[in-house]
Amino acid sequence: MEPRLAESRTAELRTAGPRVMVNGRPRELGDVGGHVTLLEWLRGSGLTGCKEGCAEGECGACAVLVARDDGPDRTRWVAINACLVPAAAFDEQEVVTAEGLGQPDGLQGAGQLHPVQREMAERGGSQCGYCTPGFICSMAAEYYRPDRRPAVTGAPGYGPNGSGSSATANGERPAGDASADDEHGPNGFDLHAMSGNLCRCTGYRPIRDAAYALGQPAADDPFLARLAAPAPAPAATTSSNTQGRYVRPADLAEALALLAAEPDAQLVAGSTDWGVELNIRHTRAALTIGIDRIAELCELTAGRDSIDIGAALSLTEIETRLAGSGFQVPLLSQVFPQFASRLIRNGATLGGNLGTASPIGDTPPALLALDAALVLASSRGEREVRLAEYFTGYRQSLKRPDELIKTIRIPLPVAPVTAFHKIAKRRFDDISGVAVAYALRLGPDRSVESIFIGLGGVAATPIRALAAEQALAGRPWTREVVAAAAEEMAQAGTPMSDHRASRAYRIAMLRNSLLKFFTETTEGASHE
Repeated sequence: MEPRLAESRTAELRTAGPRVMVNGRPRELGDVGGHVTLLEWLRGSGLTGCKEGCAEGECGACAVLVARDDGPDRTRWVAINACLVPAAAFDEQEVVTAEGLGQPDGLQGAGQLHPVQREMAERGGSQCGYCTPGFICSMAAEYYRPDRRPAVTGAPGYGPNGSGSSATANGERPAGDASADDEHGPNGFDLHAMSGNLCRCTGYRPIRDAAYALGQPAADDPFLARLAAPAPAPAATTSSNTQGRYVRPADLAEALALLAAEPDAQLVAGSTDWGVELNIRHTRAALTIGIDRIAELCELTAGRDSIDIGAALSLTEIETRLAGSGFQVPLLSQVFPQFASRLIRNGATLGGNLGTASPIGDTPPALLALDAALVLASSRGEREVRLAEYFTGYRQSLKRPDELIKTIRIPLPVAPVTAFHKIAKRRFDDISGVAVAYALRLGPDRSVESIFIGLGGVAATPIRALAAEQALAGRPWTREVVAAAAEEMAQAGTPMSDHRASRAYRIAMLRNSLLKFFTETTEGASHE
């Protein structure tokens, strides 16, 4: 939709009750409370293109597009799992489903296929069609990514009209074309944009062909034009029903006051964990507090001594802002691509990953290796706690019921030699059996000046491998020294056997991980 049209419709939303702009048309939310997901609400509103497959955010059949802030006066289309997020969180927000991509409301040519839909149809990217709308929404988010550019002018899929008409017959690049790798198309399309979408019957080659056949959006594309206007601001919202109420506070002070009055309230940001509790275990909370768009929790600042990351920033936002800030945290850059899928990273937050105190979260080992601290806030004030002291037991922490995680603080300078080893059954979108993070400083003589090792999946909490660290500190970085420390690593924690890995396997992976890290640092692999 055009920027002025978007502004007028946003103004219309603000004069009415809780509503969502869906496919260019305002729809009343109704009494959704905190437990009706966006997917349930959309389907109940007749928009049945998005489907429920796994109800856990793993299949992507429920994917939709939402308008999110992309800097001053800019918007970015972001794909999310509609099955996980509460509908009430989208009061005054803009959502686009697969139906809306093909038929934008009030636009000339309504009823025609969107370029993404057309390429999927023409290249055989849809068989049963169940998962197709989710793929299309994820593909559309990548299609409109502002920095997506073709590798070479005239490459397959580079068409001035956005249709991909200049592509080869099957959408593949010709033999000898080195303009792209196996996971990026010559049109700049990143296949990882669809990493959270699964298809059981079509097969992925036709879907990849459709993605690689896409050109740049046409100049008069209304969804492209929408990017030049500000994203909708978060709205202070209250919604109630018989199962509980949802409140989006106007600011952090209001959120802390609510939490002080009702410390049993459920805090929700990306809802990638809580949404599973809602769908699979049918858990309910009397009060759900939406904190995902609170300004004080969405800041990222870098100073002389630390990088402060807001607890409610999504992992994608952190990744983007760090890349644009000039400050690099190489260890986090290694974690993010292995954390679930892009759909999940578009919602998941560091605060949520730490707030659950799960022993198998991917980010705690990395943050332990970075010697991070947490700023905990309540209506009584703020306090800083080192992450190494934060976890007290299985899904337990030092955080009091009336507190929330405000900031993750990473001290500077970060260690120059880092690695993150995620041992899991699948390369992507899987829970780790063991996760190991390293942050190492070597002296000029290649002795260990300092090393921090964070572990996940081997104890009731994420832990530091203190014995291995002590065995390495001040010692030469040699195979003999590392092999001895690897035996200490093998004894870290209290590994157990479960459906992901046996105790013996976890012990072996701890030992081998340190040996692998040594090899990575001595055989030409760069971690600077």
